[in-house]
Amino acid sequence: MFVDVNKIVVNNRKAYHDYEILEEYEAGIVLKGAEVKSLRESKASIQDSFCKIQNGEIFIYNMHIAPYEHAGSFKYPSKRPRKLLLHKKEINRLLGRTT
Repeated sequence: MFVDVNKIVVNNRKAYHDYEILEEYEAGIVLKGAEVKSLRESKASIQDSFCKIQNGEIFIYNMHIAPYEHAGSFKYPSKRPRKLLLHKKEINRLLGRTT
């Protein structure tokens, strides 16, 4: 099976309409099990999502990933906090600190 690694899975177009975007960051995300397959099917939404920095790590809250239909009985909460993978320098810049 071919997977396009450069495919944008979710995008918040409304944010560009409602806010002035000054900087963009590309981040990885820590997922569990069937969440990966659900994202490959583009069954996710970041509308009403927000990020918080806690203990030098950044998390996204209220990101909805629909449960994968073929996951069986074990399902993850669809709106659980998920860790974003950014370089420490980028996180420090977001905090307003210099390294």
